[in-house]
Amino acid sequence: MKKVWDFLYSIKDYIIILIIVVLVRTFIITPARVNGASMDKTLEDGQIVLLNKIDLTINKPSRFQIVVLKNDIDHDRIIKRIIGLPGEKVEYKDNKLYINDELVEENYNHGYTSDFNYALKDNEYYVLGDNREVSKDSRYFGPFNRKDILGSVNIRLYPFDEIGKIE
Repeated sequence: MKKVWDFLYSIKDYIIILIIVVLVRTFIITPARVNGASMDKTLEDGQIVLLNKIDLTINKPSRFQIVVLKNDIDHDRIIKRIIGLPGEKVEYKDNKLYINDELVEENYNHGYTSDFNYALKDNEYYVLGDNREVSKDSRYFGPFNRKDILGSVNIRLYPFDEIGKIE
């Protein structure tokens, strides 16, 4: 029995490191892979980003923030940009964004966005991919509830020559 305790004592640092890594990955940050072209040119297929799980427990989600969402319809996770916030009227007319009937400038629309309008309820967020012509987003799934937002994305890890903050 003494040999077992001696062995455990000798590897205690590794056990502590492993526990810390598991806790950080579970509750604070974790890598996520971009799947598909819906966020082109901002994020491209195969890139790896950091999902910040703690950011949105401290701060409210904001317009144009990139987030990872739980998609119950397709049973996966998707990366999109928040366009509409709770209680707002979101409208696209002639490829221009209007929030509560006010024109809002955006630099993230790569492609044409068909006309639509949607009135969000409390706790609902309207999300779109940056590559609007191919993106399955709130136009397809409907708005997402706050509980479906898993965290924010603002750092790219891979490819290595593009490591850094995502604009």
